[in-house]
Amino acid sequence: MISTLEEKPHIPAAPRKRKVPGWAVAMLGVAGAIALLSITSYQTNFPQLTSSGTTQTAVRLALPILLAGLGGLWAERAGVVNIGLEGMMIMGTWGAAWAGYQWGPWAALVAAVVFGSLGGLLHAIATVTFGVNHIVSGVAINLLGAGLTKYLSTLIFLPLSNNPRQSPPVQSFDTFSAAGLGDWLGELEADQRLFISDVAGILRGLVTGVSPLTMIAILLLPLSYWLLWRTRFGLRLRSVGENPHAADSLGVKVYFHKYVAVIVSGGLAGLGGAALVLNPGQLSYLEGQTGGRGYIGLAAMIFGNWRPGGLLGGAALFGYADGLQLRSGGETVLALVYGVVLLLGVIVVWQLIRRKWFSAAAAIAVAVLMYLLYISLDEIPSEFVSYAPHMVTLAVLAVASQRLRMPAADGLVYRRG
Repeated sequence: MISTLEEKPHIPAAPRKRKVPGWAVAMLGVAGAIALLSITSYQTNFPQLTSSGTTQTAVRLALPILLAGLGGLWAERAGVVNIGLEGMMIMGTWGAAWAGYQWGPWAALVAAVVFGSLGGLLHAIATVTFGVNHIVSGVAINLLGAGLTKYLSTLIFLPLSNNPRQSPPVQSFDTFSAAGLGDWLGELEADQRLFISDVAGILRGLVTGVSPLTMIAILLLPLSYWLLWRTRFGLRLRSVGENPHAADSLGVKVYFHKYVAVIVSGGLAGLGGAALVLNPGQLSYLEGQTGGRGYIGLAAMIFGNWRPGGLLGGAALFGYADGLQLRSGGETVLALVYGVVLLLGVIVVWQLIRRKWFSAAAAIAVAVLMYLLYISLDEIPSEFVSYAPHMVTLAVLAVASQRLRMPAADGLVYRRG
């Protein structure tokens, strides 16, 4: 029997494009950033942009931002917006100073985590149990943290230091350096060769004066990634942040996972406060020393698209801007403006290749304005230099806002049934 139906010709499926691994994209980004800073340093004759001292300062200043952002990541992956990171950091600074003065730096870390976790517990009780708006509760935690630490400082630190706004000195951690490698990198840095000396300066800053707290903070990143993305517990926690009703219908304990996430979030923010107290340039509690770093940590988390790897890049960027203005002043920050002009030039070329004419025109306009600013000033006024990290925060969030994807149920009040 002959079939009257004609067989359709087999059309092979189009080959799927292989996705570039995230680690490869990150490495390319790091290489591009170093190349940009190297060219900027060579063109402007400011080697401080990539010096080992600037890198070492940037690492210390990026630690509290990184830890606060990691705390925000835990909370928001469970669907709880944690605006209260700043207040939890403040509580962590006071706890670290109180315990560190009496029992040393390791006790300071433990006390900072405990005090920060208490702030997280209050936030969890308000938002998860009583359904308070997350933003309102976070603002209340910030006010409570500032007021409580001020009262405790007057009560406990005033008799010890005769200053209600500052604690007595705290013992610091011993630091570690790769002596042989550091000396060799120092020689390469002193040669001032394009790119090679810049890479050597950055690497030398990363392997010199490393404290145990730095190593703990770096290890917490892959640990958080493994827990949240590679374990059953992490899958359930993230499902709570995406669709708590569906998770509840499958037997996931929604309230339990939210409580754990927010308490861990507070503990990490408190650990970020300890990083401020144990900073070799500070070594004490000082009223107002967080300086909005809890909010910057939240911005770094958003910049990183609620992922640990992106969070690390955001914290490094904000820490670098902060370290550069503290160590080098207005002239070097102005040199960084020249680097921004070069970056905008690359963006213009990329947008033209993609035929995004409006975006290319906007980038050209901004580049012209930045270049006019660069050639018209000898240095950035000191009144603006101290706000460099905050300006970087606003600029980065404005650029990155188009590609962000937050957890679907982030900030929503959940009620069982």
